[in-house]
Amino acid sequence: MNDVPAIEADGGYVRLRLDIAYDGTEFAGWATQAGQRTVAGVLEESLSTVFRSPVRLRAAGRTDTGVHATGQVAHVDVPADALPNVYPRTPRPNQAEFQPLVRRLGRLLPADVRVRDIVRAAAGFDARFSALRRHYVYRISTAVYGVEPHQARYITSWPRSLDVDAMSSASQKLLGLNDFAAFCRHREGATTIRDLQRFDWELDGDLITAHVTADAFCWSMVRSLVGAVLSVGEHRRTADWCAALLGDTKRSSDFAAAPARGLTLVGVDYPPDSELQARTLITRDLRTR
Repeated sequence: MNDVPAIEADGGYVRLRLDIAYDGTEFAGWATQAGQRTVAGVLEESLSTVFRSPVRLRAAGRTDTGVHATGQVAHVDVPADALPNVYPRTPRPNQAEFQPLVRRLGRLLPADVRVRDIVRAAAGFDARFSALRRHYVYRISTAVYGVEPHQARYITSWPRSLDVDAMSSASQKLLGLNDFAAFCRHREGATTIRDLQRFDWELDGDLITAHVTADAFCWSMVRSLVGAVLSVGEHRRTADWCAALLGDTKRSSDFAAAPARGLTLVGVDYPPDSELQARTLITRDLRTR
């Protein structure tokens, strides 16, 4: 029989990393909001119940209403004296420390959110500020009948034909370190400078998938990027028009953001443990061009 793991705390708390997936359809986004059903709110309620102590989650990306995730990452600081509340009375041999907690949350949480894994966070880890980049996909169906019923919550039906080559050309012009103010909803005091590292399109029959990667994304940025490029795919705009938006200093009204249902956060990259603290310091520094 394994012994209960020793508790090592920093300031009386133990930081845990959680890997999370959810169907965002019935959630008002990630961030906790009074009177709204949110991903963080549901998770915090369940975690507070099992730890018997109030806890608060911090995520790599605060997804908007209706946006999904298969690769969300969050951290939570748990009081050290609350940690034994989740250990089984009789631990199983060779069982990961928090596997019983993952199993318990699987019974406690609603079906549209899952905690896939929980581990002790490495020193210096911060789910948001330690991240190197975030990966999203956006899925569109141009099938004349719409979207297959079992996929309808995760793929946007598009009623018009799209020129994927034109969309790819427009997307490539947006890559690099730029001010994406034209593609971001305003947030007081927040920078809109981002390093867009990947933005390309994949065609598979009626399914069109955008792959979008950046060091970080500002509010509504991914859906706005997709929405602008879709207007190029419909031949209503040109690739040069899309690139010229990078010169705007505020959110553009020349295009609509793509619907939320097609967007999924699929992964977050982090540096080696030895570089976590340095990455956090870089990320927290307000960036200018």
